[in-house]
Amino acid sequence: MPRSTVGAATAALLPALLLGAVGCGTDAPAGGKAPDPKGSAQAGTPAGSPDAGSPSGAAAPPKPGGTRLERSALEQGDLPGYQVSAQAKNPNAPDGQPQADRKACQPLADIMGDEPDPTARETVNRGIGSQKEVGLAVSASVSSYAERDAKALITRLEDAVAACGTGFTATVEKQSGSYRDVRATDYRTAGDDTVSWTTTAAAQGVSARVHVVVVRQGDTVVRLMALNVAGVAQKAQVPHEVADKQLEKVRRAA
Repeated sequence: MPRSTVGAATAALLPALLLGAVGCGTDAPAGGKAPDPKGSAQAGTPAGSPDAGSPSGAAAPPKPGGTRLERSALEQGDLPGYQVSAQAKNPNAPDGQPQADRKACQPLADIMGDEPDPTARETVNRGIGSQKEVGLAVSASVSSYAERDAKALITRLEDAVAACGTGFTATVEKQSGSYRDVRATDYRTAGDDTVSWTTTAAAQGVSARVHVVVVRQGDTVVRLMALNVAGVAQKAQVPHEVADKQLEKVRRAA
């Protein structure tokens, strides 16, 4: 199934940020150019050259200045084999927080919105496209919280995953879609708390499998969402190297 079809048909229910990740590069760009941290291609810079990232695939050094979250966010060069873009949201995707038809499932609907939930103080987003696994797109965000709110978010998500196995419907900007077969998954990270699940998102006769990982590191929440647009049968999983690098940057920026 073409990724454009998936993106158009599921705009009502897939995370707006994840739709942006689909658009920001799950295929190698023409000419082998790598995008800069702002999402535009570096003219004349071949991917894998010293100017496209750190030598030998090492992470790019942290940028001075900016907020702690901005320093925590992934940048081009942090992840060899992936394109990282700050243009993480598809401009055609709806804004705001989706509303679930079941109160118990609202935390799962919220996580698909612009922020992990309404108590987030600040959120910085990135879109990631894999150059190693055709069709794999990941949305990565870091959000700051009061630590008690970050802990409460993880608890709400765990409860919602347990309560919403049969699925729910979510609506944003009068567009609705469904999430079926919500299933907790075992996903280990070095964070303080981790919750992970898979679901099948469906709208307008098109479905896509989504894998979500939410990690608390102190008062920071990392949200990672993966989708494989190569075909409906393709299972998506957040690569551990993406999760590990994101948490490493959160710890370094703290």
